[in-house]
Amino acid sequence: MTAPTWDQYMAPSLRVLADGEVHQFRNLTAAAADLLGVTTEQRAILIPSGQQQYLNRGGWALSYLARVGAVERPSRGRYQITEVGRQLLAEHPDSLTEKDLRALSGDPHAPHTFKAFPSPASNTTYESTEADTALDPHEQIEAGIARIHADVAGDLLTRLHSKEPAFFEQAVLDLLIAMGYGGAEGRATRTRLVNDGGIDGIVDQDALGLSRIYVQAKRYAPDNSVGRPEIQGFVGALHGNAANQGVFITTGRFSNGAREYATSIPSRVILIDGERLAALMIRYGVGVQVRRTVQIVEVDEDFFE
Repeated sequence: MTAPTWDQYMAPSLRVLADGEVHQFRNLTAAAADLLGVTTEQRAILIPSGQQQYLNRGGWALSYLARVGAVERPSRGRYQITEVGRQLLAEHPDSLTEKDLRALSGDPHAPHTFKAFPSPASNTTYESTEADTALDPHEQIEAGIARIHADVAGDLLTRLHSKEPAFFEQAVLDLLIAMGYGGAEGRATRTRLVNDGGIDGIVDQDALGLSRIYVQAKRYAPDNSVGRPEIQGFVGALHGNAANQGVFITTGRFSNGAREYATSIPSRVILIDGERLAALMIRYGVGVQVRRTVQIVEVDEDFFE
């Protein structure tokens, strides 16, 4: 019997969680595997990283369910069903697919939006894992990395939003330093949390500190938007510090009015929303670590000359 795929773990996981209790990841996935009839031999299968395959696939299932708000994580490695999860289970008691999760994107009452993963092979997006068969091996690797990054990005934003303001402000400054700002000494200053004048941090832009970037960092829920008044307040704080350039970073998003205002003023104000923030953190290695490095080889033509 073929081992269940990751998506086949979603419905059983919701059935286990249907009791309303908080379940630890390993116990939850083992119980879901029991419902799927996963054998002892199948549970012993390891993936290249050394993790048991069934735990890895169960983890992906829970990750996807968390992204659409079907389960929540009250603490690390622990899961609990939500009303969205109960609704999904009622509608799909036996099996649940990625396509079913994507259908939530069109539901105005859904708490989260399920963003499609980009396909490096074209400008289209994946509708299901069956699309992988249309890609060559290199494209499948790129697509897999994109999926992993999307999952990590969501987790990063959730964790940043759950931390206190001081932690988030320091994380933002760490990112700017990692991006090469901060002058020759890589210096950034986090301002006081009280009466900071609308400025959360200051980063040198050049080696001598002759030019500075002023930073505002705001934790917003992913579905909440920063409006024009907040950007106007930030611009006012810039003027109060005789500055004309700044970066406004949020874990949420920006309204159209906020973006239009930022592009219409003489001051240079860069807006970084949650999606871009997470992508930058992954790109510059802030808040993430490399789990595994894969080397792709090809024939050395010079060797055979």
